[in-house]
Amino acid sequence: MAETVVAESGDGVQLGVEHRDDGVVVATLDRPKVNALDTGLLHELEAFARSCIDDPPGAVVFTGAGRMFAAGAELSVFADPVQRPIQADAFRDAFGAVERIPCPTIAAVNGLALGGGAELAWCCDLRILGEGSAFGQPEVLLGILPGGGATQRLTRLVGRPTAKRMIWGGTPVKAAEALALGLADEVVGDDEILDHACALAAIYASGPRVAIRAAKRAIDEGVDLPLAEGIDLELDLFLEVFESDDAREGVASFFEHGPGKARFTGS
Repeated sequence: MAETVVAESGDGVQLGVEHRDDGVVVATLDRPKVNALDTGLLHELEAFARSCIDDPPGAVVFTGAGRMFAAGAELSVFADPVQRPIQADAFRDAFGAVERIPCPTIAAVNGLALGGGAELAWCCDLRILGEGSAFGQPEVLLGILPGGGATQRLTRLVGRPTAKRMIWGGTPVKAAEALALGLADEVVGDDEILDHACALAAIYASGPRVAIRAAKRAIDEGVDLPLAEGIDLELDLFLEVFESDDAREGVASFFEHGPGKARFTGS
């Protein structure tokens, strides 16, 4: 039976965390009315991500409560010159921790993901959108620029010209365009977003977790290395994973039953 835990800070900020029986953990931003990311919620997000780093589940799904994934930063905090650097650090630390989660991470983007909300999605491995969902980096419309990693992570996802167009213009990118740009991996009906994301996450969670985590590391770390060093990293991980129980089961099952019949334990 799934277990739901709600992490709550002193000022009422909430991050709902559901541990499902299939190895998927669902983290829900739940800060009415638009899930704005203030310092408290970012600290909760960082703590959750660090718990997943220390003890990785099969997969993690991030989503937002209500009609919106997240509206971005809490501007009333950024408007305070004393609180501004504290919240900026909280964005960097929370999103950096999310990015370092070693298992597959999926953003189930319901409604709008704006500013920091979009930047949280850029930290995830995959993004599932509804037909009515949209991304936006509207900071420039306030006379500022993104501060949660968009100039770096978004650029790595879509390239310099598209990142500049999105950030300079500040206008939302709807689901169909996001899919064409590679910002969305799938677009489904608005009432299917979370179920679809969890079903996909469950497939990864039921697979050989050691191998999947190693593949994620090889891709994420290797892409910034010279090709020869990236190949060396892949080979090191390849040989390391062969020592796992899942690899032994997978190879034995292949010889006995053919491909695709192995039942993995995740170790």
